[in-house]
Amino acid sequence: MTDSTSTRGRQTCIVHADTDLTPGFAAFTTPVARASTVIFPDLATVRAADWRDDAQWRYGLHATPTSAALAQRIAAIEGGRYALLQPSGLSAISNVYFGIVKSGDGVLIPDNVYSPNREHGEWLAQDFGLEVSYYDPLVGAGIADLIAPNTRLIWIEAPGSVTMEVPDVRAIVKAARERNIVTAIDNTYSAGLAFRPLELGVDISVQALTKYQSGGSDVLMGATITVDHDLHLKLKRARMRMGIGVSADDCSLVLRSLPNMKARFEAHDRTALNLAHWLKTRAEIATVLHPALSDCPGHAQFERDFTGAGGLFSVIFDERYSARQIDAFVEALELFAIGWSWGGAHSLVMPYDVASARTASPWPHRGTLVRFYMGLEDEADLRADIERAMAITLA
Repeated sequence: MTDSTSTRGRQTCIVHADTDLTPGFAAFTTPVARASTVIFPDLATVRAADWRDDAQWRYGLHATPTSAALAQRIAAIEGGRYALLQPSGLSAISNVYFGIVKSGDGVLIPDNVYSPNREHGEWLAQDFGLEVSYYDPLVGAGIADLIAPNTRLIWIEAPGSVTMEVPDVRAIVKAARERNIVTAIDNTYSAGLAFRPLELGVDISVQALTKYQSGGSDVLMGATITVDHDLHLKLKRARMRMGIGVSADDCSLVLRSLPNMKARFEAHDRTALNLAHWLKTRAEIATVLHPALSDCPGHAQFERDFTGAGGLFSVIFDERYSARQIDAFVEALELFAIGWSWGGAHSLVMPYDVASARTASPWPHRGTLVRFYMGLEDEADLRADIERAMAITLA
């Protein structure tokens, strides 16, 4: 980055990327470069091409000007130096596993982890000889007592995308660094906008670009972001060996959405926090799990390390309501679609059976958990929809 742009804010850098990947062509948008075969001018160039050099083109699977432009911007958002694009968030998680650990190595995973990550770890333990252990997401510095001689990777999720506990990332990273253990965080919740884990010493940040970065609920993509060059190369080598690539057309869709991502994230954040405060006043709700609320587990870490929360939070309904009644409430909502994921314009809702998924830390709540994602609809309409559904099914 040049001296004149080095002090610019992140949002400005997202809109005005520091790149010239297509010399001689100028536009606000990034051209879509579709390519499988990369053409070389001569054999000397072919033989000099080095997969370790991100500035060299080798094959369309690994990078094109379009995917390189997106990777550059994703790295900038996170405060990283390198980003590798993946066809989904889960693929990015897989890239971390296959790039960092091998048979016999130990991995620590938080009990509130994204469920496909848990399933991935269990699959690798069963079929590939990985040793997987789970830990209380609020363990903090106590993680040091769980580290074994073969521990090579510690996963973090901040906050848990269903149960919303906010871990003490600084304490976990400190314990890991003292033992030369790699830390990887699923930072999808904050989109890299409201939390900067790489600045706290986390080694790898994983994003599901499917969410806020896409913003349209129509693209699947993920990324791993790093600062350390050697670590980047380990992940890049694994990605190359597994034949992982992304579509230039999908990259162009995400690139188109990035400049307004911050404005959308802040709009989701305002609506979600306002409705979280309102839901705390409702007799039907026993607990609201929103990291910005003072009684949410790990709130002190949220206040210290985060600048926002986006549109996702959960509630625990009073235990007097049966699971069947909660299902009826969910199905009675009109503006909230029933579906996984988040980050798009449309609001979503989903009930969860949390207790059955816990193995390392007890779940303290007896009522049913329902996760809300607040989209870009009018806040008053979302509130009215929830109120109407409650009146119909929980009266």
